[in-house]
Amino acid sequence: MTVLARWCHRHRLVTVLLWLGLLVGLGAASGAAGTRYSDSMAMPATESTRALELLKEQLPAAAGDTDTVVWHTGAGGVGDPAVKERMTRVLDAIAHSPSVAAVVSPYEERGAAQVSADGTTAYAQVTFTGDAHAVPKADVEHVIDLAKQARTDTLDVQLGGQAVQDTEREMGGASEIIGIVAALVVMTLVFRSAWAAALPILTAVAGVGTGVIATGLLSHGMSIASVAPTLGVLVGLGVGIDYALFIVNRHRKGLMAGLSVEEASAKALNTSGRAVLFAGLTVVIALLGMLILGIGFLNGMAVSAALTVGLTVLAAITLLPALLGLLKLRVLSRAQRRRLAGQGPLEEHAAGFWPRWAAEVQARPTGKALLALVLMLAVSLPVLSLRLGSSDAGNNPKSTTSRQAYDLLADGFGPGSNGPLLLVAEAPAAADRAALQKLVGELEGVDGVARVVAVPLQEGQRVGIVQVLPSTSPQSAKTSALITELRERTVPAAEAGTGLKVYVGGATATAADFADVLIAKLPLFIAIIVGLGCLLMMVAFRSLLVPLIGVAMNLLTMGVAFGAIVAVFQWGWGAEALGVGAAGPVEAFAPVMIIAILFGLSMDYQVFLISRMHEEWTHTRDNHRSVRIGHGETGQVITAAAVIMACVFAAFLFGGQRMIAEFGLGLALAVLLDVLVLRMVLVPALMHRFGAANWWLPGWLDRLLPHVSVEGEPDPAPAAAPESTREPADARH
Repeated sequence: MTVLARWCHRHRLVTVLLWLGLLVGLGAASGAAGTRYSDSMAMPATESTRALELLKEQLPAAAGDTDTVVWHTGAGGVGDPAVKERMTRVLDAIAHSPSVAAVVSPYEERGAAQVSADGTTAYAQVTFTGDAHAVPKADVEHVIDLAKQARTDTLDVQLGGQAVQDTEREMGGASEIIGIVAALVVMTLVFRSAWAAALPILTAVAGVGTGVIATGLLSHGMSIASVAPTLGVLVGLGVGIDYALFIVNRHRKGLMAGLSVEEASAKALNTSGRAVLFAGLTVVIALLGMLILGIGFLNGMAVSAALTVGLTVLAAITLLPALLGLLKLRVLSRAQRRRLAGQGPLEEHAAGFWPRWAAEVQARPTGKALLALVLMLAVSLPVLSLRLGSSDAGNNPKSTTSRQAYDLLADGFGPGSNGPLLLVAEAPAAADRAALQKLVGELEGVDGVARVVAVPLQEGQRVGIVQVLPSTSPQSAKTSALITELRERTVPAAEAGTGLKVYVGGATATAADFADVLIAKLPLFIAIIVGLGCLLMMVAFRSLLVPLIGVAMNLLTMGVAFGAIVAVFQWGWGAEALGVGAAGPVEAFAPVMIIAILFGLSMDYQVFLISRMHEEWTHTRDNHRSVRIGHGETGQVITAAAVIMACVFAAFLFGGQRMIAEFGLGLALAVLLDVLVLRMVLVPALMHRFGAANWWLPGWLDRLLPHVSVEGEPDPAPAAAPESTREPADARH
């Protein structure tokens, strides 16, 4: 690390230009190639996927995404001649629009059931030529614009469906700016220097920028969800600013101790830089651990987030030393520069609140540990009622057209009309078609079924479609129970003794299959990343207890994240106020992503805290002193880092995207309590109680594990800075 730091310092202009060239080059390539994001949640070997594949093979015109145009009028009803003429003209224009395969109007015989019983609400089905993620956004927006033209003071026209919802998602925007500004304010208060505060922002933005652009290019080679860049920004900004913060803090201490700019940079990278590299590795490993699940939708997000984190680490250990070399003593506050000029080199020791607090924890560890544990468990309690699923348009903000269309459909036709199940049947023989007709009749008597609509089979057609409208909403647990009932009892009974084969599909069934597969694989995923985390900590700190304490703390942190998410998004506490819609299930993929991210971030703070304790233990072999000094000296910077990361995450709460808001809330609260309660109270309290056993490792295991130094080489004696590398101490910003 020292060699890298010296090279980047001595070639600082070249290093900065290389990063600038990388950003510009990737940006140009991205502008030319564009992006190919995919939001398909189809799971291999599931019934819903087989239903979709069968439709694509046999009835491609019916396999595309089906959205709805809903209209409501209280004056004369939807059958009023003026309303009928107006909507028919609009629907005809939509039918001839790009990417539209078919439109089923309620004014046609086959769409007669698409008018509500009271005659005030109707809807048309718009089938696109491909899946929602494959339809060009401009074509969907054209359909939306045509429908909006039909609105009048007495005629409300709204649109719903997956393709429509995709156009409402605005990736990026004010959230990143708010998070960056909040981080800048916190770092300015900590460093008392605008230049020092700006450096972590610059390096994080460079790393995240290259990561996001590279993700867009990578989408041409693998399936990556459109939400992946936003998640990359969310995670990358948080870790990128924190990583640079730790290095800048160590560099400033080296300058105050009398080191030259180059020596201070080399020392910072050889100590804090090593910790950053190790911490970044844990985050990347945790994220890439999702690849073992074998789910395409998550693979892309895992690779994207890991790539962004890796590039922020690269920026912290290459671009940052170059920028430190350019700024020289300007990374110190004016007061520090005056003191350095007047009093000469001075080894700074932690003073103030955190050293006093570390002594307090040492004096009374048991009571503080119990209080911290009770607080974390109390916040985690809601996780016991966690229900995974997929939110629907009813969870969208009230201002969106998809939410208003959802409400109109639910009021006019029942909540199940927003998520019909699609039964795709293979009926090769006449007896099979007769069995299918019998099944249609039996479906009407199944508990939880509101209506059944069978599309008549044409001459020679071997595949039939039956639409089943549940009596409950798509996200309801009762709808999931209905899917299970159909698949395990109703459909097998109809298939018995025939060649009929029926698959339960549709968007609602696909979401249910996605959740079921993830839930089944979650224990394996947790076991693998916990095991890898333990192994990394064992290698770094030559201890059995420290990794076990770290894992226990990480599990508590995860409990806090999911407790908060359940309370707000599943129970609905303040969800509407945040602009993320009504209460509903937690997104099925959220636990995997949040566990991976939080495990990595929690290990980061454990590494930064324990590495300083371990450094002192190596020199003194005094456990109480090592824990107290490590606690006191890292308290301020770790707390500042947590506040910064929490601000960045919390900024994503207000972007109007439910799934991103879930990440923002869970990660922000978890990171804040992780540091303030666990790392600053519970961990040091437990380590005081365990004594020297904290640092015990069996000899045979010590010989097996590779030796890796997180703290770097022993500190060299402070050397006076050569005149050529110094600036006048009274230099101004």
